[in-house]
Amino acid sequence: MQLTNFIGGSWQQAGGANYTAVYNPANGQELAQVRLSTKEDVGLAVQAAKEAQKRWALVPAPKRADYLYEIGRLMKEKKEHLSQVLTKEMGKVIEEARGEVQEGIDMALYMAGEGRRLVGETVPSELQDKFAMSVRAPIGVVGLITPWNFPVAIATWKSFPAIVAGNAFVWKPATETPMMAYEMALIFEEAELPAGVANIVFGTGSEVGTAMIEHPDVRVISFTGSTETGRHVAETGGRYLKKVSLEMGGKNAVIVMDDADLDLAVEGILWSAFGTAGQRCTACSRVIVHKAVKSVLEQKLIAAMKDLSIGDGLDESVTIGPVINQKALDKIDSYVQIGKEEGAKLLIGGNILNEGKFSTGHYYEPTVFTDVKWDSRLAQEEIFGPVVSLIEVSSLDEAIEVNNSVQFGLSSSIFSRDVNQVFKAQRDLDTGIVYVNAGTTGAEIHLPFGGTKGTGNGHRDSGVAALDVFTEWKSIYIDFSGKLQRAQIDTD
Repeated sequence: MQLTNFIGGSWQQAGGANYTAVYNPANGQELAQVRLSTKEDVGLAVQAAKEAQKRWALVPAPKRADYLYEIGRLMKEKKEHLSQVLTKEMGKVIEEARGEVQEGIDMALYMAGEGRRLVGETVPSELQDKFAMSVRAPIGVVGLITPWNFPVAIATWKSFPAIVAGNAFVWKPATETPMMAYEMALIFEEAELPAGVANIVFGTGSEVGTAMIEHPDVRVISFTGSTETGRHVAETGGRYLKKVSLEMGGKNAVIVMDDADLDLAVEGILWSAFGTAGQRCTACSRVIVHKAVKSVLEQKLIAAMKDLSIGDGLDESVTIGPVINQKALDKIDSYVQIGKEEGAKLLIGGNILNEGKFSTGHYYEPTVFTDVKWDSRLAQEEIFGPVVSLIEVSSLDEAIEVNNSVQFGLSSSIFSRDVNQVFKAQRDLDTGIVYVNAGTTGAEIHLPFGGTKGTGNGHRDSGVAALDVFTEWKSIYIDFSGKLQRAQIDTD
């Protein structure tokens, strides 16, 4: 199978000479071949988007929303197929893949609803016979750069608000997971989305991503990925005075207080830490546990982990799939070695699985360290794999301080039955998302998604806040007095 770019409503072969292969991380089987695009391919896509956007912006927003309803319907109709492709391409277990596709369906329907709102504001003017209001205006051509760990959900967080707001987009999916972008292009085509509104260009970040950021007609860059790459995107975009939206890394923690329901906390930790093999920006990488319950929590966690099943995500009985590739596997293992060198105690796991049924895939044992120092590399740096650090504290204040000690600020969680502790925690935890008596994952599409500090730059995906990335505020003053009135001067 060879994937081609989707530009201006047609399938176009990339101009580059190099190809990259897409592999199933569960077994190493080749799934597709993709020719890598060039700067010139990006130029073609941007031109198609620019021409289409002029027409698209004039389509009434409720009519633009009708296309999203149709896209959502088609995604629902093809949900199982999309889920199967997602699992083969990315590796996450089929249950999670179905959940991710559902998230895209939900986003289509939610943003379609915004087509009848796109709420502005009317305010009283300080002058007589004058009307004042603000409206959302489309920006133009937007560039979307998405990661491999959520190859369809994150793309819908960005593309659907861009569509309903009246923009056209150029989307660069991750080179590891282009097949989901190809499937979405087929859906855009079947939904008869006007040619050029959606454009997909396959290629590397250094070539395609940079070309998008530097192109003068791309007004917005919405990026999800590593903090290191995001910093480069922001620096480059800043030189071109672009609006840049960044959603980057996380070092998320579950706080378990001495009055917590420990069985519930264990469930939340398992799901948050080992779902998607720990390859979520919201994954639980730290457990900050009160010393009074630390020993019992450890025992319960180890016992529960023995029931986890590792393997090919297409197997319905499997709970943890592979990591994306060998590079990821090596990085995870390197952090396990760092943890050992730092003196943390390895409770369970800590090994690459490469024998028997695991010999052709990329698998890592779910791993838990205890007695981890809060300021160690293991506790401070993003691992992006199924590795959890247990950090002991003796109070809620200490737990909050430890939680906030990292450079990231995406998601946090507290397990407690004390309403006073809960309200203090949700106020003082320096993260964009806070969960109470749940793990660090599970964001819903109708609330803003994003974080503080090194996780982002103030913008948000999802919810109404996503529209702020893809619209400009336009203030409008209508004077029907029949004379020139000067604000702040003619107000007596």
